[in-house]
Amino acid sequence: MTITAFTATAPLVILGCGKMGGALLDGWMAQGLPKDAVRIIDPFPADEIKATGIAIMPSVEGIAETPKAVLIAIKPQMMADVLPGVAARFGEAPLYLSIAAGTSLADFRALLGQGIRAVRVMPNTPVAVGKGASALYPSDTANPDERALAEQMMAAVGGAVWLDAEDQMDAVTGVSGSGPAYIFNMIEALAAAGEAQGLDPALAMRLARQTIIGAAALADASDETAETLRINVTSPKGTTAAALEHLMDTESGLTPLMTRAVAASADRSRALSENS
Repeated sequence: MTITAFTATAPLVILGCGKMGGALLDGWMAQGLPKDAVRIIDPFPADEIKATGIAIMPSVEGIAETPKAVLIAIKPQMMADVLPGVAARFGEAPLYLSIAAGTSLADFRALLGQGIRAVRVMPNTPVAVGKGASALYPSDTANPDERALAEQMMAAVGGAVWLDAEDQMDAVTGVSGSGPAYIFNMIEALAAAGEAQGLDPALAMRLARQTIIGAAALADASDETAETLRINVTSPKGTTAAALEHLMDTESGLTPLMTRAVAASADRSRALSENS
């Protein structure tokens, strides 16, 4: 899916272009988003952002055009200082999309105006390579065309789903928002386990990375459930079964560990919301 909604006269404004904002920008540009249809607001842009050739300004005062959409990608603690200036410059004209964890639509209305049309989005960093997982929740003021635009933007860089309630964002943060870090740590852990069995560190890491890549690709290409795929490669009393006895232990295995990890991430998202 290509990004065709933005032009030089109706641009996409990216407010803050750090890791997540930059990942989204990479994914959208790979899907055909023109450079002249983007404006970046960041007083301290990274070198890789500067290298894109996209117009970068330190503040919204440098933007002459009224944007079609504004992506809010700054840290939650910066909102109160930055968003009133955005509201003064753009008002309620653009669609506002936020990727900030723990910042509610009510918070945005308080800072940007009660009549704004907004969509909260929780993406993850694989959007940079078109393999992201994004969850969306709209304000009741967002019209069907604006919701369609938000969905088009996120579907262009992976999968996009709509939530039934805004408070589900905390759980999404714990599962998919923070999820890539869990997988990267799984690669590290699998490689370390290989080293412990006598493999060269570089070889162990290469095998671990490719194993995760291959398993994910197989899961993506298959119509079978993850459970079925697991069963298909587990011979009774075989080597995989021996390993799964530990990973599937109901008290110390991967599921209870992951449940605690996701809960910790979701709880932190809730705490950010309460403190915003």
